[in-house]
Parts: sequence; structure tokens; C-alpha cells
Amino acid sequence: MAHNVLGVIGGSGFYQMPRLDKVALMELETPFGRPSDSFYQGRIGETEVVFLSRHGRGHRILPSEINFRANVFGMKMLGVTHLVSVSTAGSMRENIAPGHLVVPDQFIDRTFKRPETFFGDGIVVHVSLADPVCKTLATGLGDAAEAADAKAVHRGGTYLCIEGPQFSTRAESRLYRQFSVDVISMTAMQEARLAREAEICFAALVLVTDYDCWHQTVAAVDIGEILRVMKLNVETAQTAVTNLAQGLHQRPRDCACADALKGTIITDPHFIPQKLKDDLRPLVGKYL
Repeated sequence: MAHNVLGVIGGSGFYQMPRLDKVALMELETPFGRPSDSFYQGRIGETEVVFLSRHGRGHRILPSEINFRANVFGMKMLGVTHLVSVSTAGSMRENIAPGHLVVPDQFIDRTFKRPETFFGDGIVVHVSLADPVCKTLATGLGDAAEAADAKAVHRGGTYLCIEGPQFSTRAESRLYRQFSVDVISMTAMQEARLAREAEICFAALVLVTDYDCWHQTVAAVDIGEILRVMKLNVETAQTAVTNLAQGLHQRPRDCACADALKGTIITDPHFIPQKLKDDLRPLVGKYL
């Protein structure tokens, strides 16, 4: 019988979800340092749920300062099998309006300051990211968002991840439109990469808060307006996550995510330092 655990990385509103019961705080140390904050463990129905505030309580951590490796490794240590990344974003398309939700299925990475892998320093691993989102989880998340009576839910699309913390110049925004992307934000790409290496099913729920500055009606991206629209959407996103969690604990895991590392460890095991094997045991233990 399946025993799936749902992980959620997002804003601080999620550990206050009305349907999240039996909440306990977990402090973890990982081989990659401390995560952004304590992990909140609870239950929605029969499903165990683990929540982490990406930027820390009080929103203290810049996108470029987030310890993505510790965050996702901590989720793995706590038995998470399915990870949903919740974030805000700007729209790069006229038909994706503020207040809409997007469940993207592709990413383009324009970051340049962030560690992007658990591996290196004596172990070489090459996983596939051709399809960085778990199709089964994304379908369930889209269904859950629609059942939450979201203003509109866009299934599929490309998430452009920029370094930040500044928003784009108008020239950059117009250039990115030529990439045929759908939303622009600063965080989910590293989570997608690392979830694949951790053999965790991954999907993203994007709350559209604004049109980026390419849009003729936008004087500039306004953080005050972003926070206002985000506040209106938090309850919808919470309901979507709650809907997704219902029954997830026993849902068969018939995707390829659970074996994403199979055949991808290139280094001869005899050459991998024992300490590295020990540190990465939650990831590679079944292969080494």
C-alpha cells in the first residue's frame, strides 16, 4: 500500500491552513546546512503534510540566499514523496491575468548564483530534466485548483526563473516575451531540479499577481499591488492544496519520479568517499 507524504514549500500562510491538524515543528540539520525555517508537520485527513516557509518566517531571505538544497533535502529526510512549490509570479501573456493560477510544466532558468545539484565533490550524476514536472501530480494539482473555485486555472506553460531580487527592466521583460514564456518569478526552478535528484514528484502552483512591465497598462511592477493580490489568492491556494491532499496518502505512484536516479550515477562506487555516501544516503542509499 502506498504511503505518500505531501511536502509544500511556500509562503507563511500555509502553516495556518484550517484543515491542517496535529501540527508539530521539526528542526533539521542537513549536509547542506540549515533549511530556511522549521518544518511544520501535520495531517490533512489521512495524508501527512510537511510545510516549509521558503523565505523564513517574516520573509527574511532573498531568493538568491535561499538554501534550496537544505530545504529539499530536509523534505526527503522527512519522507516527502510529493512536493508542491507555491509561489507568486508575473504574467507574460495577455490571457493570464492577475488573480489567475498557473500549473506550469516547463521551466527556463536565468539564475546564476545558486547551487543547482546535490552532487559533485566526488560523485557525478546526470538526471533528465526534459520533463521537470510530474505529470500525474500536476494533473491532480490542476484538478484541485479548479475544485477550489479559482478565478481561472491555466494548465501547462513555461515558468521563467530570474535571479532577482530586482524585477526586470522593460527591455528584459520584452526580451523574455520572445522566449514564449507564460510566467516570470524567482524561486521554483531550483526546487524542480533538486526534487528530481531526490526522486520526489514535483509540481508548482503559481499565483499570478501582476502583469510584468512589458504590459502597456503597467507603469512598473508594484510590490504593494503584488502583496494585495497575493493576499486575496492565499485562501484559494490553501484550498487547492487541501483538495490535493485528500486521498493522496494511498494513491498509487505510477510515474518515473521515484526511480529518477536509476542509471544516472556515473562515478564508480569504489571512488566515492564513504563520508559522501553517508551524507547522501537518503538520496543514493538504494543505489550504492
